[in-house]
Amino acid sequence: MRTLFVGDVHGCCDELEALLKITEPTRIILLGDIFTKGPYPVEVWEVIQEHHIEAVCGNHDELLLMKKKKKRMLPKEARKWIQHLPIFIQGPTWIAVHGGINPNGPTLKKEAIYMRKWPMTGKKKRFWWKRYQGEKLILYGHDAKRQLQDHRPHTLGLDSGCVYGFCLTGYLLEEDRLYEIPAKEAYCPI
Repeated sequence: MRTLFVGDVHGCCDELEALLKITEPTRIILLGDIFTKGPYPVEVWEVIQEHHIEAVCGNHDELLLMKKKKKRMLPKEARKWIQHLPIFIQGPTWIAVHGGINPNGPTLKKEAIYMRKWPMTGKKKRFWWKRYQGEKLILYGHDAKRQLQDHRPHTLGLDSGCVYGFCLTGYLLEEDRLYEIPAKEAYCPI
């Protein structure tokens, strides 16, 4: 088994295909924010279908379903697929999520999709991953501003801002190895 986790793709199909080519995974899990902002959302959908890719729901995936104009960027079957995305995918030693998890207990959908800091409200907010001390490795996206966040063995943040001109990052679980594909360009300048 070769399990590849991929940070926020945001419509960067060329970089996604390059990452899949060099890693040759047998299972692929996208960490949300799959289609918006970048140049090739339909092509990303085609790659997802071709490789039977799994994913968790990201904040931009959820927002895409709410906006009529953005809905039209994808075929109906892709929108249906997004509607059924889970907020977590779990394995025996890991949990995939887009935003984060509640370090103190059960995680609500809003937290899983949108969280960067815990608690999400109040004055004593800290990054949730600074508080998490669980046994499972949490793999997440959602935080391109901070780029790759490698805090193994507890957490691994893979949103390295490909759509902003940085790179697309993947993590091959069985090799415990990171892969980075440089962005072809800044598709959505900061």
